[in-house]
Amino acid sequence: MARMKEVFAHIKVDDPKDKSARDFYDFANNYFKDGQYFYKEKKFIESFEAFVISWAYIDIGLKLGIFSVPEDQEKWFTA
Repeated sequence: MARMKEVFAHIKVDDPKDKSARDFYDFANNYFKDGQYFYKEKKFIESFEAFVISWAYIDIGLKLGIFSVPEDQEKWFTA
């Protein structure tokens, strides 16, 4: 969870005017928030699933060129 918090502290939507990019970011962020909620509720499987989905959205957003992260975080993603 700490790594995801760090990513969300620095992730950038490259074109804030692009509604699809903002929506894509919102999907990732909402799954991240869901993961945090489930974790607090001790629903660890649901938490893990939500974190994985959030991470996948970020990775895909990086691959599509609609997100960017600091260079030192790029190594965490496949994009």
